[in-house]
Amino acid sequence: MLEASAHRQLKALLLGEGAERWPHHLTLSRLVARSLRRQDHTLVRLLPGTDPSWWIGLLVPMALAETSLALVVSDTLRQRLLQVEWPRLQAVGLSLPCWQGASPAPEGQLWLLSHRELLEAWRNGCLGERQLVIPEAEKLEGHLRQTLGIRLDPQDWDRLRRSHPAAEASLLALHQRLSQRIFSHPSHGRQPVALAPDDEAPLRQLLALLAPLPDPWGAWLAAKGEGWCSWARVDPELLQWQGHRQPLAPLRELKGLLSGRGAILVGELAGSAQGQGPPASALALGLNPVVTVDLGDPPLSDPLPLYAPLRQPLPNSPQFADHLLDHCRRLILGQAGLTIVLLDDTGLRRQLTSGLAAEFGSRVVQECTAPESNGVICCRWSWWLEHQGRLPHPSQLIVALLPIASLEDPLTAAQVSELRRQGRDWFRELLLPDALNRLQRGLASLRRQGGRLAVLDGRLRARSWGRQVFSALEPWVQLNRLLPN
Repeated sequence: MLEASAHRQLKALLLGEGAERWPHHLTLSRLVARSLRRQDHTLVRLLPGTDPSWWIGLLVPMALAETSLALVVSDTLRQRLLQVEWPRLQAVGLSLPCWQGASPAPEGQLWLLSHRELLEAWRNGCLGERQLVIPEAEKLEGHLRQTLGIRLDPQDWDRLRRSHPAAEASLLALHQRLSQRIFSHPSHGRQPVALAPDDEAPLRQLLALLAPLPDPWGAWLAAKGEGWCSWARVDPELLQWQGHRQPLAPLRELKGLLSGRGAILVGELAGSAQGQGPPASALALGLNPVVTVDLGDPPLSDPLPLYAPLRQPLPNSPQFADHLLDHCRRLILGQAGLTIVLLDDTGLRRQLTSGLAAEFGSRVVQECTAPESNGVICCRWSWWLEHQGRLPHPSQLIVALLPIASLEDPLTAAQVSELRRQGRDWFRELLLPDALNRLQRGLASLRRQGGRLAVLDGRLRARSWGRQVFSALEPWVQLNRLLPN
């Protein structure tokens, strides 16, 4: 039986390596092997921030299974698979031939697919009866949104004008009109500028009269309706702008992808404590899991030290910037290890970085991957989530602002508007769950290796939803005052 073979091979591999391992390797291996044998649906939910060593428990049963498989991976995971995990399998005599490319893999080989290749294979009917394995399921919607998104560069306008010289004057006038609309917007630096349907309507009417259209104009014209969102991103140095258009619900393009085929989804998704059943993204794909299981790290022996003072100012108050600077100084003073300050507001982050640099000198940097041993990195949440695995373990994390998406982001604003039209609670259904997931992923290193957490966002105690944030941080112990290390 595949489950027994995978269990035996994985156990021998882990014993041979002798390293400290994730406690659920064998459980994950048996679940994956069972799903591959039965060709059914399985959903495995990992705690946010789970160590990536879980990969080997997924790959061993895949190497032993005698069935056609397709593995959907991002570029980062593809690199880890080929450079780290694949040699581990080879070292113990396990063979997992990998086929890369848009053409279907030969029989007996694992087909490695990017999200763009998955979309093309699905549309072209090339997947056949292959079972799908999709790790990083929590990022699937974002990856597909990027894949389906359309970008208009300045050279695309030139290409369009050369294709239809008779409409050149009209195209120039429309481009100038859009440029005036975009550059007159009071955005900050490279912040995106939302484009309303009325802004694009004249261009859309003109393009409907022109044929054929060079890429990507045909796709841009076809992407219409309330299910799409448009914005422009300005390059203030070149005084140019790029147009972007992305779908609000990209999984609708792949609706029913998993129907009639085996599938395994693994991701850092909300567990049973946050909600029962598979997430909406998995249901949109046609997932009907026979098995749903939560696999997490063992409970912490020591609670997380949390510094969150009472009666902190709210982020929109005039005292908030001074409050941040004062408390960050006190938190950094005397620290011998690395400090991470997490703040998405670009202007406020630059102001805070300058203030801390005036106090602590060159050890304060902004989004740098080579800090000093006692350095201070001021960064965005997205930057930290992407780079935390390649940085030294921090001694403390300072959450200047909770990672709640801003309504100034055009995509977030469009998603909120869609939920509002449906009469739904857009904050508790969209913004808060996403913020809690990002918060838990950002604390992964503190959970594994210890350290101090400070939350300086006054909303944590002033808002009713702050209780859910405290629950997501469990177990923790409150620090009422700062003591020197």
